[in-house]
Amino acid sequence: MAKKPVKLAPSTTDSTTELPLQPGPVRRYLSTTLGPQTMANRRVSSGKEMGLVVLLALFIAVIRLRSLDFPDSVVFDEVHFGGFARKYILGRFFMDVHPPLAKLLFAAVGALGGFNGKFEFAEIGDKFPDDVPYVLMRQLSAFLSVGTVVLMYLTLRTTGCKPLVSFLTSSLLVLESANATISRFVLLDSPLLFFIAAATYASSKLNIETPFTLNWWKSLVLTGVGLGFASSSKWVGFFTVAWVGVCCAIKLWFAVGDLKLSAKNIASQTVTKFVVLLGLPAIIYLASFAIHLSLLPYEGDGAAFLSSAFRTSFKDTTVPKTTLADVGIGSVVTLRHVNTNGGYLHSHNHLYEGGSGQQQITLYPHLDDNNKWLVELYNATEEPTAFEPLTDGTKIRLKHLLTHRRLHSHDIRPSVSEIDWQNEASCYGYEGFEGDPNDDFIVEIVKDESVPGKAQETVKAIDTIFRLRHAMTGCYLFSHETKLPKWGFEQQEVTCAGQGIKPLSYWYIEQNENQFLDPATAEKVSYKELSFLQKMAELHSKMWKINRGLKAPHAFESRPESWPFLQRGISYWKQGDRQVYLLGNPIVWWLSSSLFVPFGLFVVYHVLRWQLGYPLPESSVVFNYSLNTLQFLLGWFIHYYPSFLMDRQLFLHHYLPALYFGILTLGQSFEVIYSAVLKNRKSVAIVLFLAVFAGAAHMFVKRSPIVFGSAWTKSACEAAKMLNWDFDCKIYPDELPLTGGLKDEL
Repeated sequence: MAKKPVKLAPSTTDSTTELPLQPGPVRRYLSTTLGPQTMANRRVSSGKEMGLVVLLALFIAVIRLRSLDFPDSVVFDEVHFGGFARKYILGRFFMDVHPPLAKLLFAAVGALGGFNGKFEFAEIGDKFPDDVPYVLMRQLSAFLSVGTVVLMYLTLRTTGCKPLVSFLTSSLLVLESANATISRFVLLDSPLLFFIAAATYASSKLNIETPFTLNWWKSLVLTGVGLGFASSSKWVGFFTVAWVGVCCAIKLWFAVGDLKLSAKNIASQTVTKFVVLLGLPAIIYLASFAIHLSLLPYEGDGAAFLSSAFRTSFKDTTVPKTTLADVGIGSVVTLRHVNTNGGYLHSHNHLYEGGSGQQQITLYPHLDDNNKWLVELYNATEEPTAFEPLTDGTKIRLKHLLTHRRLHSHDIRPSVSEIDWQNEASCYGYEGFEGDPNDDFIVEIVKDESVPGKAQETVKAIDTIFRLRHAMTGCYLFSHETKLPKWGFEQQEVTCAGQGIKPLSYWYIEQNENQFLDPATAEKVSYKELSFLQKMAELHSKMWKINRGLKAPHAFESRPESWPFLQRGISYWKQGDRQVYLLGNPIVWWLSSSLFVPFGLFVVYHVLRWQLGYPLPESSVVFNYSLNTLQFLLGWFIHYYPSFLMDRQLFLHHYLPALYFGILTLGQSFEVIYSAVLKNRKSVAIVLFLAVFAGAAHMFVKRSPIVFGSAWTKSACEAAKMLNWDFDCKIYPDELPLTGGLKDEL
């Protein structure tokens, strides 16, 4: 028979709490299965504690649901996410850098509230008309924020924290100003945090449930669902997937040493978790995109980012679904760049402001007559009289149909990319001009990229990928993500490159007309219909490129190293003498951001003692503190560190998922103080906790006018500033009118 687990002495902790270490034949080992009393202690089951949870929910609801009708105009990124909800309702395709699930939720709430999609959410400060259910849409964020706080309480209880500690820690999240701000508007952060919190709670439950029991299966499935919803709202959710994976690996490590568990049991747990915790999120992620695409059957402004093959699936596509297959001399064609979102080879009657000053060549993403080019032989002296196919190695000229100038290059640096290996590409000539040798380009079919067969020998519309080599200089017609300045209408630069990435010189012909081919009988070609997975691959490629391209300077951007110290915030909205400014609660941020220091010292201290021959601590409270703090600090790190690798615009709100784990870590510190450090002086611990709560409450109330956009005075605003906080105090009056001030506070 198995030996009974050793109980903690009353002087160490509660007599009902079991030691994690169990006696073995040679040494003690860690039991990964908790006893029934410990399990009972980690559940919310008593009526008194149920009342405490209800009190917590009411506490946060009062704060989160307050004055959601103000401002009654568009705030910060409601421009984007309110606008996306509108496009779902209209069915117009859009591109965004985030997965669709949270946006779908806002669109659903808007549709249920009667939103007809007429209001555009065009600019910050645009006033909402009466028929826009913006309060209802904001309530979604607010209620999810209420749920996030309750889930934090339940998570802390599941990890062994006392009800008092769990209530205090969750109350700090209630008083966290940045969370309060983002929960008031149509933004993705509140849904994201709710789903991360749900996954965190479910995974914490999973860690303590007996494997393969009903509760274990429920926790496993709910963890997978939470991870799926989080990763389907923002890609940050994949960091949560990674964190849960790391936690499962830690649990597996301990399970291997648990003498009560067989190798078969451990293998079964591992395989089951792997399948469910990766499979469920993947299914939810794919399903969210399937719903997303089904609700957007019409072209919208985001369609310009897509390939023509993708665009042909829209009901009102402007891309021709078929075109003549054979391209020849005398064909009028459009050339599309293969490896950027730039679009079609384009020219217009505007000149470069640098370089040669000749007519501009660009890439333009929309269908336009300025994209049309006439294919000529380089030495043609008269018009062709019969169809002559365009073959590999043919030397041609491309004449711009509307301006009658020819595609041209020469040994002159481009206006923007002034690099030795880049030559300017321009349009040169006039109507009646026969051209010159700098107009000559040689067609080189890229056989490996073209459709096997005839398209590898002669140029076929859509199916043939080719390069255009300048006959005089040897450079290739080339484009990249660089944009021309305003004088070039911020269209994509086209040059002639002697070096560079080869695929950026790939082109194909999309539209093709030829006077010698009868459209009724000639062979036609069309884009092959993309499968759902092919569309997913393209969408994610475009999303990734757009995300990486978000590098334009922003007045309120910040770098990750400044976030834990709360050096500055973000102006969300400002109008008259009111403003909304995202800023965290310094008490909460600084406490949660500093905990890795005492934890690191704690670990170093005990490792050094162990090296000197002293035993490691065996208290279950200390063990739980060590394990839970390690896991939540890993959550903080995994959600925070990747930001340092991102070369794009970043803002303070990107730290909020990491902050959530930081506050959970803070709760573990409170627990070890309450149950171990000050276990015999509980009153001192309670006074300490109340002091922290009072400080956080003071900081929240003091700066609440920038959370709720309520009335304030200039002097009170200035007194609330610290560090580099740059909310604008000049907008406020010296004194509040009595009636207005009272009204605002009520």
